[in-house]
Amino acid sequence: MKKPLKLLVSSLEPSANLHLEPILEKLERYTLFGIFDVKFGEPYLPSSAFSIMGFLDAIPKIKKAKKAIKELVKLSFDVDVILLIDSPAFNLPLAKAIKEKNPKVRIIYYILPQVWAWKAKRVAKVEKYCDVLASVLPFENQFYNCSTYVGHPLLDEIKEFKQEYKKTGIVSYLPGSRKSEIRKLMPIFKELVKKVNKKALLVVPPFFSDETINDIYGDISEFEVVRDAKDAFLKSEFAFVCSGTATLEASLIGTPLVLAYKAKKLDYMIAKKFVKLQYAGLANLLLDFSGFKPLHVELLQDEVTCENLYDEYIKTDKEKFFKDSLKIREILKNGALNNMLDIITKK
Repeated sequence: MKKPLKLLVSSLEPSANLHLEPILEKLERYTLFGIFDVKFGEPYLPSSAFSIMGFLDAIPKIKKAKKAIKELVKLSFDVDVILLIDSPAFNLPLAKAIKEKNPKVRIIYYILPQVWAWKAKRVAKVEKYCDVLASVLPFENQFYNCSTYVGHPLLDEIKEFKQEYKKTGIVSYLPGSRKSEIRKLMPIFKELVKKVNKKALLVVPPFFSDETINDIYGDISEFEVVRDAKDAFLKSEFAFVCSGTATLEASLIGTPLVLAYKAKKLDYMIAKKFVKLQYAGLANLLLDFSGFKPLHVELLQDEVTCENLYDEYIKTDKEKFFKDSLKIREILKNGALNNMLDIITKK
């Protein structure tokens, strides 16, 4: 009988675990080590141990990260392959530490550092310490010398796309997946929901327990709480979405949206100094790199007001949005699952 694959994973973010899940479901036999969500087994550390948001939030985690890297280096000697997912602030030092001590082990980096946004010097480090660079954005080959576009995991995870735009009388609100994001946007969304005056779905990430929702979101009596963003987008005629993967998810499904993001002032100042991009949303970035106009409006920092969000909701040409959103699927082409399985199980 074929031996189980010994897989060392470093998956720190909720989104990384979301993309890891279908891979594990399709792997026939494996033993899992490392950092991942506890629903997949018994990790060395759960992903939640590294939940951070912003530059200042990362400081207390440094000591814990250094200890974790030492332990993962030890574990690397007893595995077949290593899979690093996103989170370059941790995964790049981890890749370096492993390669220097255990150069023969194969390291796959899935969802590459966003060097097209900032820290272009990371290209050399990724290429030096990782054996396979699995890209999920087709334009990344303009920045990496040896990346392989594997497809985008959202095209595996989204099971249903809108076939046409319909007015449903339902609007979705996604204030983010971090407590700091949520607490900045929820007061505005609570004001906005009364102005929009349609059935309101509040998308709450599945890793927040029912018992903590009110502590995080406050009074949500105006909303219906849902856990599945994809289902919410399918039902909704419009969405107000915090910057992140959810903006691409809504765009792929075909739900018109406006991106709204408010960061801590210091974080935003630092990001503005170093990040040299015209757009924050992934759908807009994909279209921009492909020579097309942006898909949706982006409101940042002080622009995020009830009045501005409502104005964009009224002004957005929703039929045009739906037609233009089809370009995103054409650009991404395919999901990443099959290619990732081939890469991981390759001897």
